[in-house]
This record gives sequence, structure tokens and C-alpha cells, in this order.
Amino acid sequence: MKKYFLLGILMTASYAILRAQDIKTQVAGKATAILPELIQWRRYLHEHPELSNREFKTAAYIAAHLKKLGLEVQTGVAKTGVVGILKGGKPGPVIALRADMDGLPVKERVDVPFASKAEGEYLGQTVAVMHACGHDTHMAILMGTASVLSAMKKDIAGTVKFIFQPAEEGPPGTEEGGAPLMIKEGVMDNPKVDAIFGLHINSATPVGEIKYKPGAEMAASDWFTIKVKGKQSHGSQPWGGVDPIVIAAQIIQGLQTIVSRQQNLTKAPVVITVGKIHSGVRSNIIPEELVMDGTIRTLDEAMHKDVHERIRNTASHIAAASGATVEVSIDTKTKVTYNDPALVKLMLPSLEAAAGKEKVYEMEWTTGAEDFSFFGDKAPAFFFFLGGMPAGRDPKKAAPHHTPDFFIDDSMLDTGVKAFCNMVFDYGRLKGK
Repeated sequence: MKKYFLLGILMTASYAILRAQDIKTQVAGKATAILPELIQWRRYLHEHPELSNREFKTAAYIAAHLKKLGLEVQTGVAKTGVVGILKGGKPGPVIALRADMDGLPVKERVDVPFASKAEGEYLGQTVAVMHACGHDTHMAILMGTASVLSAMKKDIAGTVKFIFQPAEEGPPGTEEGGAPLMIKEGVMDNPKVDAIFGLHINSATPVGEIKYKPGAEMAASDWFTIKVKGKQSHGSQPWGGVDPIVIAAQIIQGLQTIVSRQQNLTKAPVVITVGKIHSGVRSNIIPEELVMDGTIRTLDEAMHKDVHERIRNTASHIAAASGATVEVSIDTKTKVTYNDPALVKLMLPSLEAAAGKEKVYEMEWTTGAEDFSFFGDKAPAFFFFLGGMPAGRDPKKAAPHHTPDFFIDDSMLDTGVKAFCNMVFDYGRLKGK
């Protein structure tokens, strides 16, 4: 009897393995078959970008696709977000997949037939708009994933939430938006999400390759403003005033010593960048006030808090030494994007099946930031990178994200679809209820 019992267990296990392999084969075939549609969707979205919290036509395009597939569709989530819900044919966990939707105020220089000529309004100015960070590819991949999974829903264990998120680049002005607003409006609940996955295209990673990192992967992003209040004077008589421009120059140098002399960079990297300075109206007037804006990037929570305190102390003490005063404000935009190590280990075979084991590898952490990080507070999360650099090119010469020359090879977007689908089937099978 015992022998037959063990034999039964072995046969069941063998069948489960063969069934899982069969599912991956089906996923690969269906993903490859819709590649022309993926490219078509991506190029349409690329040609018609919209800015953060203004993705109205983008949302309508996505919602129409999801409704056509028969999904339960929610619109107007976090202003312009779209959520599709697909219930599988078997009981199991709730799995969320996320893509971001917004373009950037960047004028495209890439010579392609589907280049963006769109314009939008950003903080009161008319600006060119471009998908200069690859969000068009993310949406196309998630649309394709919805197509494949809806055709295989009887084999899905659990429920899949397709989250199309607006304003990843940050809502304009004082508006709410992005992942925090989606979470506030309950996107991770009803039904409650058990795990969430996301991806980001990368212009300097060879097309079809996948990179990932367990634990801290992307930096927390804080934006800071330092206002220096001095005393106005004639430009020919600087001794009659307190020059905020000279003081600001000293503060900027002081901020860099926080990085180079006060932080243990063997533990985690830190970046402090001043990206904007405004002061004065004439060349012969020493102004009364200066305002500088910048960003902080950290990958360790203790260092994150310490850097904030040191920025305040550095700015105030340098200003006080010259008779000026300062106001320092720091606004946290994103948290550290943290990949749950156990989830990464569990899902690594899913990625390897999608791209090939030799094309999936661990990366170093990056000081770029993602508001996907907020979803990780609500459920175990795994965020990975998909290559979009044309084969044979030098990564050092690839145009960076957020630039006019940013370019993505969309010939292997089906790799992203395969990865997402494999993760859904594998997680459902391993965590089935």
C-alpha cells in the first residue's frame, strides 16, 4: 500500500511539472503570435503621449482593449488610472501586474515614423510631450499580457489585477496622483492583493535581456527646496548687503561633502543634486533671496534620515556664518523600491523561462527611483528590468531615459508578456489556496 501511495505522489508531481511546462509553452506561443499587435499598440501610444494626471485618451484606449477581452474594468482610478480584473478558473491568490501611463515634457528628436509631435500643458506652460521613459512599452506589454491570460483564464489559479497607473513621473504642482493615490483609493484591496509585479524597459540593456536585484533595488527619491534670505545691495557695494548667491554656492559645495565625506558609501550610495536655482533680476543688483531645488537619492533608511538632518544643518550653519537665514523643505516622492527576496527566489524560474537562463542576471542597485515602491508596502513586490537596446550597440552610447534621443527597440516586447504570464501561472500554482 505504501509503495502505491508513493507512486501516486510521484505521478501527481510529474503531472504537475509537465502541466507547468505545457502552460509555459502555450504562453510563449501566444505571446509570440501577438507581437505584431504589441508593436502596433506601443507605437500608437508612443505617438500620442499625455502628461501625468492628464492621460485621458490613453486611459480610454486601454479600457476599450480590456473591455473587449471581457475583463471587469474600472476607470477614473486615481484620476485617470485603469484597473482590469480577470478571475481565473481555479481558486488561488490575487496577483497584481502594474504598468505606468504618463509621458514627460520632453521634445522628441528620434527619427521614427511614429515620433511624438504632441503638446501638453505643464505648470502653466505649453510643452512638447514624449514617452521618454518607456511607459508606452509598459502599457503595451500589460495589454498583451491581458490578451494572453484572458485566453487561458481556465488555467489561472486565482485572480489577476491589471493596474494601469497614471502619474508615475509625479503629479503636477500640488495635485495628488500616482501610486500613493491609487493605494489611497483601494487598488490593493477588494480583492486584497497577495503579490504585485512590475517591470521597466531599459535603453542601455540589450533587447530581450532581464535584470533584477533582490532587496533594495532602486533609490528613495526626495525633492528639496532651500530658500536663502540675505540683504539686497548695489552690485558695486557687496559689503552693504548679504549676498544669497555666494552663500548658495557655498551651500552647494557643502551638500556635496555630505556625500563624499559624511556617508559610508561602502554601505549604500547617496546622491544629492541641485537642479534648479533662481535669484535676481539685474546684473548690477545683489538680490535679497535665492531659491534652489534639488533631489536626494538614498538606498538605506538610516542614511535617508541622516542625510535629511545633515542638509538642514549644513545649509543653516553656512548661511548663519554670513549673516543670512535659510528655510529648508524636503518632500519624499518615492520610497526605496524593495524586492522581497523570497518572492524573487520563487519567481526567478519564471523569468528564465521567458528570456532564457543565460539572459537573466542580477544587477547592481540604481539611484533611479520608482513610485512602484509604495505598492511594496501593501504586498510582497518584485520589480525587474527588461532590455530595449538594439542588439550590438554600446550601452555607454545609449541615450538615457528622460532625454530627447531616448530610443527603444520594440522587437522583443513579447519577452515582457511571457515574463508576466509565467509569473501569474507559477505564483498561482505555488501559492494556490
